[in-house]
Amino acid sequence: MLKTAISTVALTVAILYPSASVVAKEGDILLRVRAIAVVPNDDSGSILPAFSGEGVSIDTAFAPEVDITYMVADNVGLELIAATTKHTASGETGVTGGIGELASTWVLPPTLTLQYHFAPEAKVRPYIGAGVNYTLFYSEKADANLEAAVGDTDVNLSSSFGFALQAGIDIQLNDRMFMNFDAKYIDMDTKARLSTANAGVQRVDIDINPFVFGVGIGFKL
Repeated sequence: MLKTAISTVALTVAILYPSASVVAKEGDILLRVRAIAVVPNDDSGSILPAFSGEGVSIDTAFAPEVDITYMVADNVGLELIAATTKHTASGETGVTGGIGELASTWVLPPTLTLQYHFAPEAKVRPYIGAGVNYTLFYSEKADANLEAAVGDTDVNLSSSFGFALQAGIDIQLNDRMFMNFDAKYIDMDTKARLSTANAGVQRVDIDINPFVFGVGIGFKL
């Protein structure tokens, strides 16, 4: 369905803008502004030691994203993205499942990818990329439901370092502006530590590994 939609948009742009010139070439700097959905492909261990067999799930978040790409060659670019999203962790089963939302955190995942751009002289230019990601979790906070059950709770999530994979497409609108569709997979995990007066210290390992889907507009600076 998504492939069909992108093909339809690409055909429409090609008809409406037949005389547009090349957007990206060696030395160019491209700025993209996207709306993104961060969709966790999460997998959790048990909340230990008190809640064996009970894990957590992470919700989807939506946010704006800005990225800058420097074209080191006509076909090769370096992209750095900047975005931050807020996510909630909820219990899945048992006691913590009954509590529901356990904690929230802001996530800052700067990601650098090396991209290969196909058909740099075409109006429709797909690309693929691979790179590295560093994720910082900040402003962690226990949910009121959790604190009502176990008392005041301090939440801490460890930072993460991993790889990133990317695929996307630029569709030229005019000499300096283009549409962009982008998808990424980010290797992301954390170790959560919850400290309470009543339940002691609980720990849980969480693989978040989100897919990040974006759509937006790009500009040649």
